Amino acid sequence: MREVIYQSIVNRKKNGQKSFAVLIDPDKVDAKKIDALTAMALQAKVDYLLVGGSLVISNHLDEVVTQIKKNCDIPIILFPGTPSQVSRYADGLLYLSLISGRNPELLIGQHVISAPFVKKSGLEIISTGYMLIDGGAPTTVSYISNAIPIPSDKNEIAICTAMAGEMLGMKLIYMDAGSGAKRAVSEEMIAAVSANIEVPLVVGGGIRNPEKAYLNCKAGADLIVVGNAIEKDGLLIKEMADAVHAAPIKALKV
Repeated sequence: MREVIYQSIVNRKKNGQKSFAVLIDPDKVDAKKIDALTAMALQAKVDYLLVGGSLVISNHLDEVVTQIKKNCDIPIILFPGTPSQVSRYADGLLYLSLISGRNPELLIGQHVISAPFVKKSGLEIISTGYMLIDGGAPTTVSYISNAIPIPSDKNEIAICTAMAGEMLGMKLIYMDAGSGAKRAVSEEMIAAVSANIEVPLVVGGGIRNPEKAYLNCKAGADLIVVGNAIEKDGLLIKEMADAVHAAPIKALKV
């Protein structure tokens, strides 16, 4: 199985380069907005485009992905909320296992159902240990997943969960406060998790400004994902990307 996207993330990590991804929710964009977002992403030198959401009720995932493809050559990675959110026109897919929850359907159940379809899609599949972190408010993902987030001040739980995910073979660990979170994952938790795993660490949710994106990278995040803030102000793409790409190589010590 090809690993072009994953290898690029790993290589960037090895070279001390932080990565920035813009999350596009198919439910919240039309053709005009896609054109504007991709133009700004190209100008800002965004590393990856994530496409997906917790619901995706618009039923035009393929159209969104193909339009992005026409506009730019930035790798498109699906960030699916359910097994049905798969488009063969994308480049890769985060195969998410909610390792922070105890819902068996999101640990392995839905994967068993979706596996044949996902394999036939031809997409690059990136197994991802997904960790939901309390962001101070109920989020769509916490409601849909019926999962209790890891408390924001329980670094030891986050550390052990991430370590378990890595040892189970997950290629990425993704810590997410969720869309609409009142607060993002703390730098302290990011630093603690980063110091205890070797695989790339992805962080998203509640990141509203370039300073927070920079601090998260400085703490040890390898890939920053921003969606909600950019939906409100597309001009933030350039500022966020610049902040992430300017972050120092070494993570904070814990």
